[in-house]
Amino acid sequence: MSSAPSSPSPGAPATAEPPAPDSRGGWEGLRIFASISRLHIVAIASLGTFTFGWLFTGTYPWALAAISAFDWFIVNLLNRVVDLDEDRVNRITGVAFVDAHRRAIVWVGFGLLVGSFVGIALVYPELTWLRAAYHALGLAYNWPILPGGRRIKALYFFKNTASAAGFVITVFLYPLAALADYGASGLAPGISAGTLWATAAFFVLFELSYEVIYDLRDEPGDRAAGVKTYPVVHGLAGAMRITDGLIVVSALALIVGYATGVVPWRIFVMILAPIINLVYYKRAMRRGITSADCIRLTWYGAALLVAYHLWVVAGLPGVEV
Repeated sequence: MSSAPSSPSPGAPATAEPPAPDSRGGWEGLRIFASISRLHIVAIASLGTFTFGWLFTGTYPWALAAISAFDWFIVNLLNRVVDLDEDRVNRITGVAFVDAHRRAIVWVGFGLLVGSFVGIALVYPELTWLRAAYHALGLAYNWPILPGGRRIKALYFFKNTASAAGFVITVFLYPLAALADYGASGLAPGISAGTLWATAAFFVLFELSYEVIYDLRDEPGDRAAGVKTYPVVHGLAGAMRITDGLIVVSALALIVGYATGVVPWRIFVMILAPIINLVYYKRAMRRGITSADCIRLTWYGAALLVAYHLWVVAGLPGVEV
Protein backbone atom coordinates (compact mmCIF):
# COMPACT_ATOMS: atom_id res chain seq x y z
CA MET A 1 0.00 0.00 0.00
CA SER A 2 1.62 3.23 -1.15
CA SER A 3 1.51 6.51 0.73
CA ALA A 4 0.77 9.91 -0.75
CA PRO A 5 3.79 11.68 -2.27
CA SER A 6 5.44 14.10 0.12
CA SER A 7 6.00 17.74 -0.71
CA PRO A 8 9.51 18.63 -1.86
CA SER A 9 11.68 20.07 0.85
CA PRO A 10 12.84 23.68 0.55
CA GLY A 11 15.72 23.96 -1.86
CA ALA A 12 15.13 20.57 -3.43
CA PRO A 13 15.31 20.55 -7.23
CA ALA A 14 11.95 20.50 -8.95
CA THR A 15 10.96 17.43 -10.86
CA ALA A 16 11.16 18.14 -14.57
CA GLU A 17 8.14 16.00 -15.53
CA PRO A 18 6.08 13.14 -14.17
CA PRO A 19 7.43 9.66 -14.88
CA ALA A 20 6.32 8.11 -18.15
CA PRO A 21 3.82 5.30 -17.96
CA ASP A 22 5.24 1.76 -18.05
CA SER A 23 5.43 0.85 -21.73
CA ARG A 24 5.70 -2.83 -20.84
CA GLY A 25 2.03 -3.05 -19.87
CA GLY A 26 0.84 -3.91 -23.36
CA TRP A 27 3.48 -6.57 -23.89
CA GLU A 28 2.75 -8.04 -20.47
CA GLY A 29 -0.90 -8.33 -21.39
CA LEU A 30 -0.01 -10.15 -24.60
CA ARG A 31 2.32 -12.44 -22.69
CA ILE A 32 -0.45 -13.33 -20.22
CA PHE A 33 -2.92 -13.94 -23.06
CA ALA A 34 -0.42 -16.20 -24.86
CA SER A 35 0.11 -18.15 -21.65
CA ILE A 36 -3.48 -18.62 -20.49
CA SER A 37 -4.59 -19.62 -24.01
CA ARG A 38 -1.47 -21.73 -24.54
CA LEU A 39 -1.02 -19.96 -27.86
CA HIS A 40 1.90 -22.20 -28.83
CA ILE A 41 -0.35 -25.27 -28.61
CA VAL A 42 -3.09 -23.50 -30.57
CA ALA A 43 -0.58 -22.57 -33.27
CA ILE A 44 0.96 -26.01 -33.74
CA ALA A 45 -2.43 -27.75 -33.70
CA SER A 46 -3.83 -25.37 -36.30
CA LEU A 47 -0.74 -25.71 -38.49
CA GLY A 48 -0.93 -29.47 -38.06
CA THR A 49 -4.51 -29.51 -39.36
CA PHE A 50 -3.47 -27.28 -42.25
CA THR A 51 -0.41 -29.37 -43.11
CA PHE A 52 -1.86 -32.87 -42.88
CA GLY A 53 -5.03 -31.67 -44.57
CA TRP A 54 -2.92 -30.57 -47.53
CA LEU A 55 -0.84 -33.75 -47.50
CA PHE A 56 -3.87 -36.04 -47.48
CA THR A 57 -6.20 -34.13 -49.82
CA GLY A 58 -3.97 -31.92 -51.95
CA THR A 59 -5.97 -28.83 -50.93
CA TYR A 60 -5.40 -26.13 -48.32
CA PRO A 61 -8.00 -26.44 -45.51
CA TRP A 62 -7.94 -22.84 -44.29
CA ALA A 63 -11.30 -22.97 -42.55
CA LEU A 64 -10.55 -26.29 -40.86
CA ALA A 65 -7.28 -24.90 -39.54
CA ALA A 66 -9.20 -21.98 -38.03
CA ILE A 67 -11.74 -24.35 -36.44
CA SER A 68 -8.90 -26.45 -35.02
CA ALA A 69 -7.31 -23.32 -33.56
CA PHE A 70 -10.62 -22.28 -32.00
CA ASP A 71 -11.23 -25.71 -30.48
CA TRP A 72 -7.77 -25.90 -28.93
CA PHE A 73 -8.08 -22.34 -27.65
CA ILE A 74 -11.31 -23.21 -25.79
CA VAL A 75 -9.94 -26.42 -24.30
CA ASN A 76 -6.72 -24.74 -23.18
CA LEU A 77 -8.57 -21.76 -21.72
CA LEU A 78 -10.89 -23.93 -19.61
CA ASN A 79 -7.97 -26.12 -18.62
CA ARG A 80 -6.24 -23.19 -16.95
CA VAL A 81 -9.14 -22.73 -14.53
CA VAL A 82 -8.77 -26.22 -13.04
CA ASP A 83 -4.96 -26.29 -13.18
CA LEU A 84 -4.35 -23.35 -10.87
CA ASP A 85 -2.72 -25.30 -8.02
CA GLU A 86 -0.11 -27.09 -10.10
CA ASP A 87 0.46 -24.01 -12.29
CA ARG A 88 1.33 -22.03 -9.15
CA VAL A 89 3.95 -24.61 -8.17
CA ASN A 90 5.34 -24.68 -11.71
CA ARG A 91 5.34 -20.85 -11.90
CA ILE A 92 3.30 -20.69 -15.09
CA THR A 93 2.64 -17.18 -16.38
CA GLY A 94 -0.89 -15.85 -15.93
CA VAL A 95 -1.89 -17.77 -12.78
CA ALA A 96 -2.84 -14.60 -10.89
CA PHE A 97 -4.97 -13.38 -13.81
CA VAL A 98 -6.82 -16.69 -14.14
CA ASP A 99 -7.40 -16.83 -10.39
CA ALA A 100 -8.83 -13.31 -10.35
CA HIS A 101 -11.10 -13.90 -13.37
CA ARG A 102 -11.93 -17.55 -12.93
CA ARG A 103 -15.71 -17.18 -13.14
CA ALA A 104 -15.58 -14.91 -16.20
CA ILE A 105 -13.23 -17.29 -18.01
CA VAL A 106 -15.58 -20.22 -17.39
CA TRP A 107 -18.62 -18.29 -18.66
CA VAL A 108 -16.81 -16.98 -21.74
CA GLY A 109 -15.27 -20.36 -22.52
CA PHE A 110 -18.49 -22.35 -22.31
CA GLY A 111 -20.45 -19.58 -24.05
CA LEU A 112 -18.09 -19.63 -27.03
CA LEU A 113 -18.16 -23.42 -27.08
CA VAL A 114 -21.96 -23.69 -27.18
CA GLY A 115 -22.28 -20.93 -29.75
CA SER A 116 -19.65 -22.50 -31.98
CA PHE A 117 -21.57 -25.77 -32.24
CA VAL A 118 -24.43 -23.91 -33.87
CA GLY A 119 -22.32 -21.75 -36.18
CA ILE A 120 -19.84 -24.39 -37.34
CA ALA A 121 -22.55 -27.04 -37.81
CA LEU A 122 -24.16 -24.79 -40.43
CA VAL A 123 -20.96 -24.80 -42.49
CA TYR A 124 -19.41 -28.20 -41.65
CA PRO A 125 -22.15 -30.50 -40.35
CA GLU A 126 -19.81 -33.47 -40.85
CA LEU A 127 -17.58 -32.11 -38.08
CA THR A 128 -20.29 -31.96 -35.42
CA TRP A 129 -19.77 -35.42 -33.96
CA LEU A 130 -16.00 -35.15 -34.17
CA ARG A 131 -16.10 -31.82 -32.36
CA ALA A 132 -18.48 -33.25 -29.77
CA ALA A 133 -16.07 -36.15 -29.17
CA TYR A 134 -13.10 -33.78 -28.98
CA HIS A 135 -14.70 -31.43 -26.46
CA ALA A 136 -16.15 -34.28 -24.40
CA LEU A 137 -12.62 -35.65 -24.21
CA GLY A 138 -11.32 -32.21 -23.26
CA LEU A 139 -13.88 -31.80 -20.47
CA ALA A 140 -13.16 -35.28 -19.07
CA TYR A 141 -9.43 -34.57 -19.34
CA ASN A 142 -9.55 -31.28 -17.45
CA TRP A 143 -12.58 -31.40 -15.18
CA PRO A 144 -13.36 -33.94 -12.41
CA ILE A 145 -16.48 -35.36 -14.06
CA LEU A 146 -15.47 -39.04 -14.20
CA PRO A 147 -16.79 -41.51 -11.59
CA GLY A 148 -15.28 -40.78 -8.19
CA GLY A 149 -14.68 -37.12 -9.09
CA ARG A 150 -11.65 -37.98 -11.18
CA ARG A 151 -10.34 -36.48 -14.40
CA ILE A 152 -8.31 -38.09 -17.18
CA LYS A 153 -5.36 -35.80 -16.51
CA ALA A 154 -4.80 -37.48 -13.13
CA LEU A 155 -4.84 -41.02 -14.58
CA TYR A 156 -1.59 -42.80 -15.37
CA PHE A 157 -1.11 -43.55 -19.10
CA PHE A 158 -4.55 -42.25 -20.10
CA LYS A 159 -3.46 -38.63 -19.52
CA ASN A 160 -1.01 -38.66 -22.42
CA THR A 161 -3.10 -40.98 -24.58
CA ALA A 162 -6.15 -38.71 -24.32
CA SER A 163 -4.14 -35.67 -25.37
CA ALA A 164 -2.76 -37.55 -28.38
CA ALA A 165 -6.32 -38.58 -29.27
CA GLY A 166 -7.34 -34.91 -29.26
CA PHE A 167 -4.63 -34.13 -31.80
CA VAL A 168 -5.63 -37.09 -33.98
CA ILE A 169 -9.24 -35.85 -34.05
CA THR A 170 -8.38 -32.28 -35.02
CA VAL A 171 -5.27 -32.81 -37.15
CA PHE A 172 -6.21 -36.01 -38.98
CA LEU A 173 -9.96 -36.58 -38.81
CA TYR A 174 -11.16 -33.01 -39.39
CA PRO A 175 -9.60 -32.84 -42.90
CA LEU A 176 -10.61 -36.40 -43.80
CA ALA A 177 -14.21 -35.84 -42.67
CA ALA A 178 -14.47 -32.70 -44.80
CA LEU A 179 -12.72 -34.23 -47.82
CA ALA A 180 -15.71 -33.92 -50.16
CA ASP A 181 -16.09 -30.21 -49.38
CA TYR A 182 -12.76 -29.50 -51.02
CA GLY A 183 -13.77 -30.95 -54.36
CA ALA A 184 -11.68 -34.09 -54.04
CA SER A 185 -13.12 -37.44 -55.04
CA GLY A 186 -10.46 -39.23 -53.06
CA LEU A 187 -7.10 -38.85 -51.39
CA ALA A 188 -4.23 -36.95 -52.96
CA PRO A 189 -1.84 -38.81 -55.32
CA GLY A 190 0.51 -41.09 -53.43
CA ILE A 191 -1.74 -41.23 -50.37
CA SER A 192 -3.31 -44.59 -49.52
CA ALA A 193 -4.89 -46.15 -46.45
CA GLY A 194 -1.42 -47.51 -45.64
CA THR A 195 -0.02 -43.98 -45.80
CA LEU A 196 -2.62 -42.77 -43.33
CA TRP A 197 -1.87 -45.57 -40.86
CA ALA A 198 1.91 -45.18 -41.09
CA THR A 199 1.68 -41.40 -40.76
CA ALA A 200 -0.72 -41.74 -37.83
CA ALA A 201 1.74 -44.11 -36.08
CA PHE A 202 4.51 -41.56 -36.51
CA PHE A 203 2.34 -38.66 -35.42
CA VAL A 204 0.86 -40.30 -32.32
CA LEU A 205 4.24 -41.54 -31.03
CA PHE A 206 5.89 -38.19 -31.74
CA GLU A 207 3.06 -36.26 -30.08
CA LEU A 208 3.27 -38.52 -27.03
CA SER A 209 6.97 -37.66 -26.73
CA TYR A 210 5.98 -33.97 -26.60
CA GLU A 211 3.54 -34.78 -23.80
CA VAL A 212 6.21 -36.48 -21.70
CA ILE A 213 8.66 -33.60 -22.27
CA TYR A 214 6.01 -31.23 -20.89
CA ASP A 215 5.49 -33.62 -17.98
CA LEU A 216 9.22 -33.46 -17.23
CA ARG A 217 8.83 -29.70 -16.87
CA ASP A 218 5.68 -30.03 -14.74
CA GLU A 219 6.93 -32.77 -12.42
CA PRO A 220 6.98 -30.64 -9.22
CA GLY A 221 3.44 -29.31 -9.70
CA ASP A 222 2.05 -32.65 -10.88
CA ARG A 223 3.56 -34.43 -7.87
CA ALA A 224 2.01 -31.87 -5.53
CA ALA A 225 -1.39 -32.23 -7.26
CA GLY A 226 -1.28 -36.03 -7.33
CA VAL A 227 -1.17 -36.20 -11.14
CA LYS A 228 0.43 -39.54 -12.02
CA THR A 229 2.58 -38.65 -14.98
CA TYR A 230 5.52 -40.75 -16.12
CA PRO A 231 8.05 -38.48 -14.34
CA VAL A 232 6.04 -38.68 -11.10
CA VAL A 233 5.68 -42.48 -11.26
CA HIS A 234 9.01 -43.48 -12.81
CA GLY A 235 11.26 -40.57 -11.90
CA LEU A 236 12.97 -38.19 -14.31
CA ALA A 237 15.42 -40.81 -15.60
CA GLY A 238 12.64 -43.30 -16.32
CA ALA A 239 10.51 -40.67 -18.06
CA MET A 240 13.47 -39.65 -20.21
CA ARG A 241 13.91 -43.26 -21.34
CA ILE A 242 10.21 -43.32 -22.29
CA THR A 243 10.63 -40.05 -24.22
CA ASP A 244 13.68 -41.38 -26.05
CA GLY A 245 11.83 -44.55 -26.99
CA LEU A 246 8.82 -42.65 -28.32
CA ILE A 247 11.00 -40.35 -30.43
CA VAL A 248 13.07 -43.19 -31.87
CA VAL A 249 10.08 -45.41 -32.69
CA SER A 250 8.21 -42.48 -34.26
CA ALA A 251 11.16 -41.92 -36.59
CA LEU A 252 11.31 -45.65 -37.35
CA ALA A 253 7.65 -45.57 -38.40
CA LEU A 254 8.55 -43.04 -41.10
CA ILE A 255 11.68 -44.94 -42.12
CA VAL A 256 9.83 -48.24 -42.53
CA GLY A 257 6.94 -46.53 -44.31
CA TYR A 258 9.27 -44.79 -46.75
CA ALA A 259 11.36 -47.92 -47.35
CA THR A 260 8.25 -49.92 -48.21
CA GLY A 261 6.86 -47.22 -50.51
CA VAL A 262 3.87 -46.47 -48.29
CA VAL A 263 5.09 -43.04 -47.10
CA PRO A 264 6.01 -40.52 -49.83
CA TRP A 265 9.03 -38.26 -49.55
CA ARG A 266 6.91 -35.20 -48.77
CA ILE A 267 5.85 -36.90 -45.51
CA PHE A 268 9.15 -38.66 -44.82
CA VAL A 269 10.97 -35.32 -44.54
CA MET A 270 9.09 -34.78 -41.27
CA ILE A 271 11.68 -37.07 -39.69
CA LEU A 272 13.62 -33.87 -39.06
CA ALA A 273 11.17 -32.95 -36.27
CA PRO A 274 11.90 -35.87 -33.87
CA ILE A 275 15.64 -35.43 -34.44
CA ILE A 276 15.44 -31.75 -33.43
CA ASN A 277 13.26 -32.55 -30.41
CA LEU A 278 15.65 -35.24 -29.18
CA VAL A 279 18.68 -32.95 -29.33
CA TYR A 280 16.88 -29.94 -27.86
CA TYR A 281 15.20 -31.64 -24.91
CA LYS A 282 18.40 -33.49 -23.94
CA ARG A 283 20.26 -30.19 -23.74
CA ALA A 284 17.42 -28.60 -21.76
CA MET A 285 17.38 -31.45 -19.25
CA ARG A 286 21.10 -31.12 -18.58
CA ARG A 287 20.62 -27.57 -17.30
CA GLY A 288 17.10 -28.04 -15.92
CA ILE A 289 14.14 -27.90 -18.29
CA THR A 290 11.82 -24.91 -17.90
CA SER A 291 8.44 -23.77 -19.14
CA ALA A 292 10.18 -21.49 -21.61
CA ASP A 293 12.05 -24.49 -23.05
CA CYS A 294 8.82 -26.38 -23.73
CA ILE A 295 7.11 -23.37 -25.26
CA ARG A 296 10.16 -22.65 -27.41
CA LEU A 297 10.31 -26.26 -28.58
CA THR A 298 6.65 -26.11 -29.61
CA TRP A 299 7.23 -22.87 -31.52
CA TYR A 300 10.16 -24.56 -33.28
CA GLY A 301 7.76 -27.27 -34.42
CA ALA A 302 5.32 -24.64 -35.67
CA ALA A 303 8.15 -22.86 -37.49
CA LEU A 304 9.13 -26.13 -39.20
CA LEU A 305 5.58 -26.49 -40.53
CA VAL A 306 5.61 -22.90 -41.82
CA ALA A 307 8.99 -23.51 -43.47
CA TYR A 308 7.58 -26.66 -45.04
CA HIS A 309 4.77 -24.72 -46.72
CA LEU A 310 7.17 -22.01 -47.88
CA TRP A 311 9.16 -24.80 -49.53
CA VAL A 312 5.96 -25.96 -51.25
CA VAL A 313 5.04 -22.45 -52.40
CA ALA A 314 8.55 -21.95 -53.78
CA GLY A 315 8.08 -25.06 -55.91
CA LEU A 316 11.18 -26.76 -54.59
CA PRO A 317 11.57 -30.49 -55.32
CA GLY A 318 10.16 -33.38 -53.31
CA VAL A 319 6.73 -32.11 -52.32
CA GLU A 320 4.69 -32.51 -55.49
CA VAL A 321 1.11 -33.66 -54.94
